[in-house]
Amino acid sequence: MKLRTRLLIAFFTIVLVPALLFYMSVMMLTTYQAKAIEKTYGINSGQNLFTGASIQIFDSLTQKSQEELLNTIYSEPENLETLEYWKNLNEELSMKHSYLMVRKGADFIYIGKEHLPDGLLDQLPDYGEADAATGGSLYTGKATQCLVKQHDFRFADGSDGSAFFVTPVGGILPEAKTMFADMVVAVVMILLFTAVMLTMWIYGSILRPLSQLQKATKEIKEGNLDFSMEIKEKDEIGQICMDFEAMRERLKDNAEEKLAYDKENKELISNISHDLKTPITAIKGYCEGIMDGVASSPEKLDKYIRTIYNKANDMDKLIDELTFYSKIDTNRIPYTFKKINVNSYFKDCIEEVGLDLEAKGIELGYFNYTGDDVVIIADAEQLKRVINNIISNSVKYLDKKKGIINIRIKDIGDFIQVEIEDNGRGIAQKDLPYVFDRFYRADSSRNSSKGGSGIGLSIVRKIIEDHGGRIWATSRENTGTVMHFVMRKYQEVENNNE
Repeated sequence: MKLRTRLLIAFFTIVLVPALLFYMSVMMLTTYQAKAIEKTYGINSGQNLFTGASIQIFDSLTQKSQEELLNTIYSEPENLETLEYWKNLNEELSMKHSYLMVRKGADFIYIGKEHLPDGLLDQLPDYGEADAATGGSLYTGKATQCLVKQHDFRFADGSDGSAFFVTPVGGILPEAKTMFADMVVAVVMILLFTAVMLTMWIYGSILRPLSQLQKATKEIKEGNLDFSMEIKEKDEIGQICMDFEAMRERLKDNAEEKLAYDKENKELISNISHDLKTPITAIKGYCEGIMDGVASSPEKLDKYIRTIYNKANDMDKLIDELTFYSKIDTNRIPYTFKKINVNSYFKDCIEEVGLDLEAKGIELGYFNYTGDDVVIIADAEQLKRVINNIISNSVKYLDKKKGIINIRIKDIGDFIQVEIEDNGRGIAQKDLPYVFDRFYRADSSRNSSKGGSGIGLSIVRKIIEDHGGRIWATSRENTGTVMHFVMRKYQEVENNNE
């Protein structure tokens, strides 16, 4: 079936089916409303009651005035004795095609209408005789055709009082019929307008996405991925467009990742070339000094050899870091997880690190606030790499005359928190979110004398996250930096077999 034929069928269906349903609904509601009024007010079933004056409509017409009267009865009963109060209340009701009648004892002290329907007064219930089942509502019958709402109360002198809110049904009929006619016309217009708009929407939901899809395929064919498809529809064609947009974004992300990866590799090669050149130059220089006889004394020769050895160690560490980085990049880090006692493990680490820091004239403080029995699951070698990388980074940027590094181990419930604090130059707030990114170097650390590949802290983050932990940094410029990381404690799971 052609699309145009389908749209024509859809158009007539949209118009005729709602119209038929609306007609059926009106007839059903008419019958229901008539029966509801007959049941509520006790009207004979042979009367024509489709007036629109149901209990709900009647209550809505006079509800505000009724609430005002009830508030006055409970909060300002003295106003009930004044004729002015009843006049003001009646003026409000007159705008709603209703009026007020007030009875004190057996006599009416106020009637808000000059000419009352014959027999109305005789049909009003006495004090206390209002039908509780209808909430004080009363239909006075075919002769008078009034809907009445009765509220009983007590005057200040103890006399019985009743207020009657009267709404002539005949006064509402013309307006209700006019409203109904206008409603029918409005509904018909709405149906026609909706049908036209819906038809246009159906057209747009098919042709516009197809045109957009065709344009997108042409862009990708020409190698352009920097665009987006605006998708509003959720139908089958819209789903195809969304899948196509997801494919485009994936292709674009892959292309951007490749560019970023190539850029990072170039930067890494540049950094490594620079960082390798520095110790190699130093080694060559000291070797030439030895060969030329500059190191004439045993002390100088020993100094030269130690310097060459240290520089070779720096190169070895750099190569080791690169090897480990390649494993990170391919997710092939070799982990050997086992239970580690926090107290003894960090004590050994501190002893090992402390010797190196002492040789460099850096003061090391160690504070362990955990219990002797606290255990974690970790790879001891990789965790030591984390600590060494953080401390090496701190040492690299210590700028005070007396360098200080403090290590604190804290017990925080189900986790331990390790803090490694230095009194170095600190990190700018704008750089803090990026210090764990690969190859990132803050502006203050671009000094070529510091070297570094820019991957040390990214390795730290990778290892901590692989251990199920989390790492972050806090810092103040010219004051120092604190590296925090948390790891979950190991807890034995009790197995109680009854």
